[in-house]
Amino acid sequence: MKEVLLILSAYLIGSVPTAVWVSRGFFGIDIREYGSGNAGATNTFRVLGSKWGSFVMGVDVIKGIIATSLYILMPYYLHDETDRTNFMVGLGLAAVVGHIFPLWAEFRGGKGVATLFGMIIAIQPLAAICCIGVFLLVLYLTRFVSLSSILASVAFAVFILYIFDAKETLYRGFAIAVALMVMLTHQKNITRLLKGNENKVPILKYRDRRRQRRHLSSAEKE
Repeated sequence: MKEVLLILSAYLIGSVPTAVWVSRGFFGIDIREYGSGNAGATNTFRVLGSKWGSFVMGVDVIKGIIATSLYILMPYYLHDETDRTNFMVGLGLAAVVGHIFPLWAEFRGGKGVATLFGMIIAIQPLAAICCIGVFLLVLYLTRFVSLSSILASVAFAVFILYIFDAKETLYRGFAIAVALMVMLTHQKNITRLLKGNENKVPILKYRDRRRQRRHLSSAEKE
């Protein structure tokens, strides 16, 4: 019974619609009516800028960490690693479901990537650091948050299955499910990427301007 209550609590934590509350509270709009129509960090970056996009992403990650860490309220799970990992997966997934279908925002939320990442941080911090590296590298090179999220999720599965060689069957299955889920929730983004019309987030714009100026300068010299 206690496990059920904690999983429900994890769902309610995940249901906190950060992007919706920020857009309504500070800008008087509903983020879901702009950009991609998604109530997540990526659309917040696109519509409200990097400052608020970073804030929303940070809070959504923290939601995943807190929800997944609720296992500490059950002393039994402090001493059994396998059962603890399995229960943490259940808690984390409940938070992700809450983010995608938030009770506090008409069940219209985001894609759950940031909350999912918070879950991974709570379960296996080293794997999370590796995924951060992949995400940031791809983001720096492309400025596509969607592509960065997809490749980071695939990298997570590779890390868990082959690099860290996790023994828990549920955790291994979860790693594969993460990659599949992220690709499934980013189908529209994948289509736009293939067509070449996916939107880039407004970061590293000064780097791009410098490159553009150098290109123009080179063109003038020629």
